[in-house]
Amino acid sequence: MSTTTKGLESTEEHELREVRETLGAALATAQEHLEQNGGFLPFAVTLDEDDELRIVFVTPGEPDDEGSVDTDLMLADILELLRQGRDEYRAVAIASDVILPEHGSDGIHAAAEHRGGRVMAAVVPYVRTAEGFTFDDAEADTNEPLVWVD
Repeated sequence: MSTTTKGLESTEEHELREVRETLGAALATAQEHLEQNGGFLPFAVTLDEDDELRIVFVTPGEPDDEGSVDTDLMLADILELLRQGRDEYRAVAIASDVILPEHGSDGIHAAAEHRGGRVMAAVVPYVRTAEGFTFDDAEADTNEPLVWVD
């Protein structure tokens, strides 16, 4: 007779593990996109009922005169998609590229939430170097639930 790790976890521990897993996947995916493509647009990571992590992208709108896309609109579209599908997910995380004036650098911001109510967010400051990118350690950030709200 075997007992899985999940069977030994309390509900709180299970939710915390799922939020951390989803948040970590979002941060790691953003780092990969930076290293491979030199940047990334907002995206989400979902954890479904079958323990499958999936990446959710939306198509950016037309670039403005300076060639920039409206990432705020993309974030709103991602949030709307997540809210529409929230009954299919246990946890979600949204990642975006942010400017960190206090660090004098850019950063990856990721915010995760669980349908049970747990939220967690982190920022990873980074700088572009001649060799690629240098990432600092993740720092905890504050966040409010956005998907499982009514």
